[in-house]
Amino acid sequence: MPLARRRGRLRLPHPPLHHGAPAEGGAAGADRGPGRPWRPGTPPPAPIDPDLPSADLRIGYARCSTLGQELDSQLDALAGHGIPRDTIFSEKISTRVRVRPKFEKALRAAREVKAHAPHRRVIFTVYEMKRLGRDAAELTALADHLTAHGLVLEMLAGPLPGIYEPAGPGKLLFAFFAAMAETERENIRESTLEGLDTAARKGKHGGRPPVITDDMLHTVLRRREPGESVEQIQPDLLIPTGKRKGQNPSVASIYRALAEHEKRAAYPEAVEQARADFAALTGSEVPEPRTEARP
Repeated sequence: MPLARRRGRLRLPHPPLHHGAPAEGGAAGADRGPGRPWRPGTPPPAPIDPDLPSADLRIGYARCSTLGQELDSQLDALAGHGIPRDTIFSEKISTRVRVRPKFEKALRAAREVKAHAPHRRVIFTVYEMKRLGRDAAELTALADHLTAHGLVLEMLAGPLPGIYEPAGPGKLLFAFFAAMAETERENIRESTLEGLDTAARKGKHGGRPPVITDDMLHTVLRRREPGESVEQIQPDLLIPTGKRKGQNPSVASIYRALAEHEKRAAYPEAVEQARADFAALTGSEVPEPRTEARP
C-alpha cells in the first residue's frame, strides 16, 4: 500500500516540508493558493529606527574636582555622542566628597527611566572612569549597583572605552583599572605633600597671606606708644596682597595680631624651644623673627 494512503488511514500528519510551512491538515498560510509560488521562511527584521521607542536612552554625567577646572570638553563629548543637554548632569566636586548631589540625581533619573520603560536599554554614560570616582571599592560597587537596576555603564574615553560588560573578563578589567585609578590618586596626593614639604623647607608656606604684615604690626606698635587707639590707627592701614588688597583690615584682625605678638613676647623661652625643635626635625635653620618692643 502506498505510504500516502497508509498515512491517510492512520491519520498521521505530514511533517512540514519547509521552515514555517504548516503540517498537513492544518490551516494554510495566507500566501498560499493556486498559482502562487511557495516562499519559505520569514523576511529578516528591519533595522531599528533610532527615533522609535525601542532605541537606547542615555543619561550623561560630567564632573571635575575644582572650580578652576572646566567641564566644556566633557559636555561637548557627551553631546556629540547623541545625549541631549537636558539629560546631562554636571558638577564641580571632588570624589572625596561622599555625597555628590548631581551624581545622585543622575542615578535617580536613570533608575526612574528604566522603571517607566523596562523594555528599553538605559545607558549611564560618562567621559571616562575617573569622572565616576577614584576609589576601587566605590567604583566596583557602583558598577554592581547599575547592573542590579538593569542599567548599562558606558565610557567614552580612558582605558575601557565603550559599553561595560559585567560578565567575564570585562568585570576583571574594570576592577583592575579601578585599582589603577585609586593608585594614581594616591600618587598625586603624595607628590603634592612632597612639594609642600620642599617649599616649607625653603621658607615658602602656602595658604592665604596674613592680613596684618610685620610692617603693619610695627606701625601699630609705634603709634600706640603715644596713646593712639587701634580704632584711630585702623583707617591708615592698607592690606598689601590678596583679594582684599588696598582695603583696610578689620579692628578684630589688628587685635588678634597684637595678642599673638604679646604671647610671643611673654613666652620667649617656649618660642625658642619650639624653633629649636622645628630646626632639629627639618634639618634647616629657621629665620629669626622681628622683635618689637612691647607698648
